[in-house]
Formats: sequence, C-alpha cells, structure tokens
Amino acid sequence: VIDAYDVADKTNMGGRINTIMQTCFFAISGVLPEEEAIAAIKEAIKKTYGKRGEKVVQQNYEAVDQTLAHLHRVPVPETVTSTLELPSMVPANAPEFVQRVTGEIMAGRGDDLPVSLLPVDGTYPTATTQWEKRNIALEVPIWDPDICIQCGKCALVCPHATIRIKVYPEEELAGAPESFQSTPYKGKEYPGWMYTIQVAAEDCTGCGACVHVCPAKNRREPRFKAINMEPQPPIRERERANYDFFLSIPEIDRRNVNPRQVKTNQLLQPLFEFSGACSGCGETPYIKLITQLFGDRTIVANATGCSSIYGGNLPTTPYAVNADGRGPAWSNSLFEDNAEFGLGMRLTLDKRLEYAIELLKHNAEAIGPDLVDALLTADQSDEAGIYDQRQRVAALKQRLASLNGAPGLKQLASLADILVKKSVWIFGGDGWAYDIGYGGLDHVLASGRNINVLVMDTEVYSNTGGQMSKATPRAAVAKFAAAGKPLPKKDLAMIAMSYGNIYVARIAMGASDAQTVRAILDAESYNGPSLILAY
Repeated sequence: VIDAYDVADKTNMGGRINTIMQTCFFAISGVLPEEEAIAAIKEAIKKTYGKRGEKVVQQNYEAVDQTLAHLHRVPVPETVTSTLELPSMVPANAPEFVQRVTGEIMAGRGDDLPVSLLPVDGTYPTATTQWEKRNIALEVPIWDPDICIQCGKCALVCPHATIRIKVYPEEELAGAPESFQSTPYKGKEYPGWMYTIQVAAEDCTGCGACVHVCPAKNRREPRFKAINMEPQPPIRERERANYDFFLSIPEIDRRNVNPRQVKTNQLLQPLFEFSGACSGCGETPYIKLITQLFGDRTIVANATGCSSIYGGNLPTTPYAVNADGRGPAWSNSLFEDNAEFGLGMRLTLDKRLEYAIELLKHNAEAIGPDLVDALLTADQSDEAGIYDQRQRVAALKQRLASLNGAPGLKQLASLADILVKKSVWIFGGDGWAYDIGYGGLDHVLASGRNINVLVMDTEVYSNTGGQMSKATPRAAVAKFAAAGKPLPKKDLAMIAMSYGNIYVARIAMGASDAQTVRAILDAESYNGPSLILAY
C-alpha cells in the first residue's frame, strides 16, 4: 500500500499521482529490474513533460525517487484473523434492485450474478449514482454564509451536481444538525425564507470549479471566498448528516421559480447527478442545467461519446427522478445515427399526440366537452401551464377509469401522459456533430421538426483521447495534427443559419452564464429545429 497523495503533496505534484503509481506497478510486478524501470519512467517523464519546463520534470523525478520509501508490503495471513467485516457497497435504505444487482456489480461481483436477476429488456433504473458515495475527493468545498451573495454560480458550474441550493420556510429547520448552515434569503422572491448551499461531500470530485467561479470574497482576507476547499476526511461524517437533512427539505415549487435567472433557476432540482465524468468536466454542467430547466419532461437521444459513457454507464445511471418518481427518459444510439434516432423520438411523440387528440375529440361527449377543450387548448409555455395540464391529465385518467365500453378509451388512457408537452433533446460532441454524424444532423435540422440539438464542443474527439475533428481550430495541436491543424474550424453555426428557419446559438457558460441560460430557454421554446453549440 502507498499513500500516493501524501507523496504527491510532499513533492509539490498537487493531486497528480500517475508517475507515483507507475513506479509502484513496476516495483511490485517485477516486469523490469527496479533500476531499469525507474530509468525508463524518468525518460518518459522527460519526453512527456519536457515542454512544460525543467521544474515540472524535476518535480516528477522527485516523486518517483520518494515513491519506494513510502511503499509498504502488507502480508496476507493464511487464515482470517480480523473480526472486521466489509460494509455493504450500498446503504440499507437503497432499493432492492440496487442492493441485489447494482451493489454487487459495484463490489466487483457482477460476473457471479444469475441471469434471473438482470432486467429482461435491458432497461435499468435511473437515479442510482446517489448510492455510490465514492469519496474520491481529498478536498471539498464548504459554504460560508456570511460572505455569500447568493448568486448561484457555484451550483451552476458544478459538473457533478454535488452543490445544491434550497430556499425554504424557517420552520423546515426543525431537527437540523447543529452544524447545518443557513441564512436569510436576500432576494424579494421568497420573503422571510431561509437559504442554504449544501455540498454532497461523498459525491464531490474536488475539482474546485465552484471556488474558481465564486465572485464573493472576504474583504479582510481576499483569498477566502464564499465557498472554500477543506480536507474531506475530517468533515465527512458531519457533512453526510448535513446533506441527509438537506435532502429532507422539500424541493421548491417549479411554478414559483424564474428560470431565466441563475440565482433562481439553481433552486430547481437537477435530474442529472454524480456522474462518472472527469473531475472539472465542462460538458456536464450544460446537461445538468437542461434537466433543471425542463425537468422530467426531458427526452434525450445521446450520441456515443463522453456523454454516453458518463450518461448511461453500468452499474449506475446519473439521470435522476423527482419526488413524484418522474425523470428524464434517455437512450443511446450509435455514433453515426444519433440525430436520426432523436428525430425518430420526435416523430413518435408527435404521432402519439395526434392519435390522443383524435381519441379525445371522438369521445368528447363521454369524457366531458369542457375537460376535452381545456386539454386541447392548454397553454404549456411555462411551468404553471405544465402543472395545470398535469392536473387535467390526472382528471382525464380518473374520468376514463369510470367509463366502460366506449371505443378507444383504453388506448386513450395509455396515451394520456403524452398530452403534457415533452422536450426532445439530441446530445453529442463535436466528433459526432461536425464529422461522423453530420449527414444525419443536417437531415434532421432540415426536417423543420421541433427538436433541440446540444453539441458539446471540446474541439477534439474527447472520449477517444483528443484526436482532431473538424471543430478543431486552425493551428491547434491535437492527435492527428501534431504540427497544428492546417485548416480552419468548420462553421457549423453558419451552415445551419443558411436554412433560415433554425434557431442557432453559440454558448460558453464560463463566458456568460446569463446568455447560456437565455439561449437554452429560447431554443427549447422555439417551435422548430434548434442548434446550440456549447463550448
């Protein structure tokens, strides 16, 4: 065993332990003689990090030299001598499927599972990343309510949705742990309510994006902000209790939230949480924001790539559900046909809605003309309208349950939920949108259908290691462009704009969060094809 992070800290390597662990591998495996292996590692360090300067090279050398002194052999006894038992991978309050299947896969015993326990149709439950509690961060952000200006930026940029914000009546604090922090809400929207920013310390990856973006500083000590990194192990138990209590506070009514302001839309529950994306990922905040803005009405067709790996990887799934058990519907297609896959979802929803409307009109007298008229003419342009339509659909289901014998009523009951407006999204990276799936994307954008495309533009093929794509700028160095890309970046926005009927936006959350929110809301509200290029 080795405390590699301790070695990294002592040698000023930050959280980088790759050369340390590589040295351990060769020392333990015996693949090469020790001196020969260390010499080869140092040669690779010089080649890999030489362009970053001699100081970086020497820091890596020092880390390698100190590794073996901190590597300790742990003898394994022939018989078990300890009375300690390994705790379960998931808590006792986890759903049965998570305990019997997901937890076993997480524990590395997936190959031992009987086929009878696996889903017959391959459909796995969502909202399962919440049970992982990976505890991989050495440091996590802790909120200082005395400095906070309640802007919501920290929650917006959090790649893993571990920073949550709630406002609530003060009576909700009954039974709160002594360490639970809260402060009066400063805005006019919720007078007399309390405000809390809480971190899920066991799910945080410690990237520090929240600290970087926080604009509020301590006037006496500017190095301290409204949110600051602290060592995780000493505060783990405390923050676990705080987060559990935080979850018990009811979510805010979506009808009472202004979605166009960051400080208020970050009060909405994210339905994409604790994914396996890299620490500090720049893609996931966009996905998380979309699930906050459009909630359980979100339907996603996801191209293969980074977003499909962290979005639907086994054994856990980051797409979550709300208190009603509803959440985004998600499916992953091939790299080359995701746009067509998403268009198929849109066409299916439209056809089902068309059939539901036909059945409503045909059975209007039996159901009640007033209810049918209200369902067909509902304004679903905001959350209040969506809520009212859900209430009408619930009333429709009750009415249908009381009717017997009328033709088409069973079909209408199965189609009733389609009367609530759905938000169809097509997710993918620049390798998909600019290159391999471009033909399909062009076809879908030209269809005129109400679909929304989010291109997470990293300007390289991220999931396969950083190869050049048509989104890579001129002169940028990437794999397959070691001397710099000779041609300019493909202007996908201008190509889409040439159709004249497509909503097109370029966004960069780090440059302007307000414009990012505005563009996403405007794209979704546009009754036609929308293309968002997210840097």
